[in-house]
Amino acid sequence: MRTELRKREGSRETFTGRFVRYGWKDGWVGRVRTLLLVDVRDAEGLLVADHLWFNCTKGFEQAGLVEGCVVQFDARVMAYKKGYRGHVWERALEAPRPSTDYHLTRPTRVVVLSEQVA
Repeated sequence: MRTELRKREGSRETFTGRFVRYGWKDGWVGRVRTLLLVDVRDAEGLLVADHLWFNCTKGFEQAGLVEGCVVQFDARVMAYKKGYRGHVWERALEAPRPSTDYHLTRPTRVVVLSEQVA
């Protein structure tokens, strides 16, 4: 669990993170492009998450992210349920039990701070 994010649930703050790569996930209406940020920190530099996945929103697309760049953005801290919650008992035995975790949602004001990390 991301304990530092848990303390801030519901607040909207400024964060930074280092872009690693793009990815894809299955969405409600088809495949959705995603992106991975690591070393996600708050405005004071405190580490709040080792990694977070985001949907590739318009702000991230327009920022022109390249591998290793540091990006700053505003986002809201929210809780979500992770783990398998379906009805197939074989899969439920293999999957981790549902639990609450925390992530950042609705990223806005995306700005690339540096192109490459040394």
